[in-house]
Order: sequence, then structure tokens, then C-alpha cells
Amino acid sequence: MARGHKCGASILLASVLFAPVILGGCSAHASYRTYDAGYGDYHVWDAGENGYYTRWEVETHRDHRDFRRRKADEQKEYWSWRHNQH
Repeated sequence: MARGHKCGASILLASVLFAPVILGGCSAHASYRTYDAGYGDYHVWDAGENGYYTRWEVETHRDHRDFRRRKADEQKEYWSWRHNQH
């Protein structure tokens, strides 16, 4: 029984030590606030917003690019499109 206890403890220890490494990969998709100059409001950019953004890129035949790297006029086009979605 002592051997099984050591094995379980080792697995638990490994899980605790490696969880931040594994979960840290998800931080690239963390949410952030972004300002919509055309409407004068802020939006939280999260997984849901990213889904709308990807759809906008497809519908408007644009190459994928991080929203924050788009020109101001393209960002304004996106927010205009986004405010008209249900």
C-alpha cells in the first residue's frame, strides 16, 4: 500500500508543478479591453468576440491578422459591422 501512496503523491506533485506550464499556453487567448472609437465605448475582447472577428474576416475576405495590428479604419469597419450583428 505504501508504494501506491508514493505513486499517487508523485502524480499529484507532477500535476501541481506542470499545471502552470500547461495552462500558461491559454494565456495568449486571455481577454482584454479594447476601445471602439466610432461608438465611443469599450469592449471586452474574449473568445466570443474572437469568434465574431473571425467571421468578419471571412465575410469580408480578409487575411487573418490580430485585431490590434489592423489599421484604425479597418478596426472601425469591424466595430460598425459588429454593432449590426444580433
